[in-house]
Amino acid sequence: MSSENKNPIANATKNNSPGKPAAEANNFLKQIIDKDIASNKHAGKVVTRFPPEPNGYLHIGHAKAICVNFGLAQEYGGRCHLRFDDTNPETEEVEYTTSIQEDVKWLGFDWGQNLFYASDYFEQIYNWAEGLIKEQKAYVCSLSEDDLRRYRGDFTNPGKDSPYRSRSADENLELFRRMRAGDFAEGEHVLRAKIDMKSANMNLRDPLLYRIRKTAHHRTGNKWMIYPMYDFAHPLSDAIEHITHSICTLEFQDHRPFYDWCTENVPVPAKPHQYEFARLNLTYLVMSKRKLLQLVKEKLVSGWNDPRMPTISGLRRRGYPAQAIRNFAKRIGVAKAESLIDIEILESCARDELDEISHRTMAVLRPLKVVIENLVDSHQEELQPSVHPKKPELGKRKIYFSKEIYIDESDFMENPDSDFFRLGPGKEVRLRNAYVIQCKDVKKDSSGKVIELICTYDPITLGGKPPADGRKVKGIIHWVSARHCISADVNLYGRLFNVANPDTAPEGLDFKSNLNPNSLTVLKNVKLEPSLQEATLANRYQFERVGYFCLDSKDSKPEALVFNMIVDLTTHK
Repeated sequence: MSSENKNPIANATKNNSPGKPAAEANNFLKQIIDKDIASNKHAGKVVTRFPPEPNGYLHIGHAKAICVNFGLAQEYGGRCHLRFDDTNPETEEVEYTTSIQEDVKWLGFDWGQNLFYASDYFEQIYNWAEGLIKEQKAYVCSLSEDDLRRYRGDFTNPGKDSPYRSRSADENLELFRRMRAGDFAEGEHVLRAKIDMKSANMNLRDPLLYRIRKTAHHRTGNKWMIYPMYDFAHPLSDAIEHITHSICTLEFQDHRPFYDWCTENVPVPAKPHQYEFARLNLTYLVMSKRKLLQLVKEKLVSGWNDPRMPTISGLRRRGYPAQAIRNFAKRIGVAKAESLIDIEILESCARDELDEISHRTMAVLRPLKVVIENLVDSHQEELQPSVHPKKPELGKRKIYFSKEIYIDESDFMENPDSDFFRLGPGKEVRLRNAYVIQCKDVKKDSSGKVIELICTYDPITLGGKPPADGRKVKGIIHWVSARHCISADVNLYGRLFNVANPDTAPEGLDFKSNLNPNSLTVLKNVKLEPSLQEATLANRYQFERVGYFCLDSKDSKPEALVFNMIVDLTTHK
């Protein structure tokens, strides 16, 4: 292992620290494709595919695979297929196929006419399986599930041949056809490839090709009583579709010899080759569909699209721009070595994109009332700061300065430190886009909590002008008019897990023991600029000095706005 990969938390590249534009990192797959095109392999064509199993929602790791497969096809003028490897009717649902298509489209990719299902090929795959039986390359095995496991051996002990391995081709063919007809119970028989039970590669120890499943399929209904195993259907589906570059993650590296066995021993119309790259692992998250399903089923999150989840639907609901995800995939690159990527890189990509597109506005998350005593009660002054400092075409927004305003509790300290440049008794601060105010008095409730500040304002300081005597006012805080603001709820999100690698749990505990109990904070009755009454799901908003926010697509309503924090303004320390 190189020294660059010894650190368990790896930066994407040395030249792509958080906050910098998303330059593209190395991608070894491009070198392979360039070489293939130069040698006229595949007649210069590039055909990739993204082949999810429709048994759950996609996550950020799948987003990387989508960007890799569709991105390479785009770059080389080829095509990328979206194919559902739907070989397990017990875990697959139409809900998942629908969500996956939505996710791919949201990320900005289009499969055009190239939408396929492994179930489209079930008849062809079955016929090929019969061909393997006739050639004595496959046999029906009647071992129990426990015996199958025991006969297979382990990493230190070779497997041993099934007593049914020597069945004749005619007997195997008859049994296999009866399996299809539904004559046997689940688990009574399986079809296995006849390869090598003593192979050092466990995947070559007579792997299963078919099993009996008397479960309706979401596309084929009750037509089939047997279903091909994923590892058998997958390479054959690639071959049927003439995939030139079958790209997958490293956990399938040991499966490649069986992938090749399938394409070499079946009369397929093409012989694709499998290439593996490192899967995406992000700090403070888990990337296992099984573990994510646990979180959903045990109601430890609100669902697959919970904004704390690493699912694409969760990231979309939280407000991440699709462009930020694409930039992230480009920044971290495509490598062969596994690493744990710092989630700050993803958040940095979000900040870069959000800074460009977000409408500026002010929001006071924890309101503290301020009364400007040298203003009359009826004072109402309209101010018009820009919607975006670098995009004058977006125009201006209206805010109002009045006698009563709200500031954030964190911007006042009764006994301030010397380096606290916000508001305190006798101290001055500038209101963003407005005037300098000075704290004259502090009101408290019976418990001693500060509930109101009495201040004065300096009328000549509008627009950043200094006070008359030229003194400097260092602090700038955000605020809203009490009379004109609107109220909303705000969801603040922390890390879903407390530790960088949640899979490392104390003995006797699992990854769920590392869940962060403070990953969600709901703030009620937050005070916002009146312009946010017209907020839309399409826009993103920078709450100045706080972070980037969006409307919650599920819970927000015109009469009861709910905003999600996408990411804060600065990198975590």
